[in-house]
Amino acid sequence: MDILKSLGHPEEIINLFKFKMGGCRAVMPKLDYESMSVSLRTCYVYLNQTSRSFAAVIQALDGELRHAVCIFYLVLRALDTVEDDMTIPLEKKVPMLNNFHTYLYQEEWCFTESHEKDRQVLEDFPTISLEFRNLAQEYRDVISDICHRMGVGMAEFLEKKVGSMKEWDQYCHYVAGLVGIGLSRLFSASQLEDPEVGRDTELANSMGLFLQKTNIIRDYLEDTQEGRAFWPKEAWSQFASRLEDLAQPEKLESALSCLNLLVTDALRHVPDVIAYLSRLRNQSVFNFCAIPQVMAIATLSTCYNNPMVFQGVVKIRKGQAVTLMMEATNMSAVQTIIAQYSQEILQKVSLNDPSRDKTLHILALIQEKSALPQPALSSRNHHLSPVYLSAAMLLAALSWQYLNTTAAPAQSTGDMQ
Repeated sequence: MDILKSLGHPEEIINLFKFKMGGCRAVMPKLDYESMSVSLRTCYVYLNQTSRSFAAVIQALDGELRHAVCIFYLVLRALDTVEDDMTIPLEKKVPMLNNFHTYLYQEEWCFTESHEKDRQVLEDFPTISLEFRNLAQEYRDVISDICHRMGVGMAEFLEKKVGSMKEWDQYCHYVAGLVGIGLSRLFSASQLEDPEVGRDTELANSMGLFLQKTNIIRDYLEDTQEGRAFWPKEAWSQFASRLEDLAQPEKLESALSCLNLLVTDALRHVPDVIAYLSRLRNQSVFNFCAIPQVMAIATLSTCYNNPMVFQGVVKIRKGQAVTLMMEATNMSAVQTIIAQYSQEILQKVSLNDPSRDKTLHILALIQEKSALPQPALSSRNHHLSPVYLSAAMLLAALSWQYLNTTAAPAQSTGDMQ
């Protein structure tokens, strides 16, 4: 049960109940699917099927921006599915990636030879491209441009490994930084945000890099087991002869040193994240941008110096994720969350870690940029008496089981699963 994992965190239990009883609608209002065309409704079905983390926040965006971002996501998901499919030979895959943006204007183009789990976005690409062509010109221009640049970058890295830390930044720019840049241009094109949001590509790039590096760090074991290597050689070669050797028990100390080095590198983007978020004015755009970022820093805190990165799946608790979703709705709350998790990482920094000085430096900078008074840093901690907490835990567990058996059939596809 998800609730059992949050027994030591009463605020998470409270938020799980709020979320279950409809609190999710505060950040994820229900969509009116009946008013959509069949093809657009199908696109939202694909969105919910293929996105583990972005579907909910995309559907909470205001007005026509919601549809533009939904189609943007599906186009890039289709492109990413081509890149990930190891069964497509390079002589076919490289031209597909380079030319993928042209398929947006080819009404019948589809690809039926993929074996990836998200292959439906390629098999039914005509539905996605139809809705792309239904978008306003300013949205189409952004999506087509980013798709082109991303496809070229993906093709480049198919034929070379991520070597230096600079190349790691470059790879993450192609697959995620460009997403941040494209989204920022869509925000400005919708006039929900100022033009400066779309023009400042450096901050937008950092938003993407922070998320992508977090995913790469967390997914070490899954990627290496499937023959993919995204950790930069400049980092791991300091600690092992082969990237996959870091998973060996006798290499644990070296593996943790490499892990902490990469977490430290990812954390250097957090000041830019704070600067970017502070510019946003539209509530739905702010939620859309802030929620993944606070989940990323929570994930990095969980990963830092954690042997489980090399042994299994590292995830934040569902109660933790729900709490972050419900709290990260204003800049002050986001700064408080970032300060909290940077403090958690600080407490884990070892005296003997090779990256210690760099880690302490970036954490100090993050704390400075968060710029919150001490009382705010502790405002998220709830202190309940042991007797009250024990009774609450028993009641919560029984109630949660009841809610799961009675409310589960009513869950819509837009709910966070």
